[in-house]
Amino acid sequence: MKKIGIVMGSDSDLPIVKKAIDILDAFEVPYEVHVYSAHRTPEEAGNFALNARANGFGAIICAAGMAAHLAGAIAARTTLPVIGIPCKGSFEGLDALLATVQMPTGIPVATVAVNGGANAALLAIQILAVSDKDLADKLDSKRALDAQKVLEKDAAIANEFNK
Repeated sequence: MKKIGIVMGSDSDLPIVKKAIDILDAFEVPYEVHVYSAHRTPEEAGNFALNARANGFGAIICAAGMAAHLAGAIAARTTLPVIGIPCKGSFEGLDALLATVQMPTGIPVATVAVNGGANAALLAIQILAVSDKDLADKLDSKRALDAQKVLEKDAAIANEFNK
């Protein structure tokens, strides 16, 4: 199975990245986690991206706030799918969201919600599941379980309030 690269611009992004790690652990998807800055460690970030495919990665998740150039800088150096997590900082994360989503034609970055670590991991898993039936089956099971939980909550609310 391909692994997922997780890169955060600062260790202050770890609480958001931890949500992605927990999902990847639950699906038994291998990953590596790094702290590389698009601005402070551009050589290291670039080398990680340039060598990601050869090093067995199938997708890369990047978490960064404020200027949030990390996902774009990584995407510029690899053709692997890159998923950006804009992290809440100033302006409630709007600045990071816009910096992550507004990529030039030819260098796409898939972008999840501000602080959307869990969805970033699920999207990365969906990417890997395109060629991994076991992983696709796990995703189907999770969706069914999530739906069942909602229906149980609906039944409880309906029993209490519908007269």
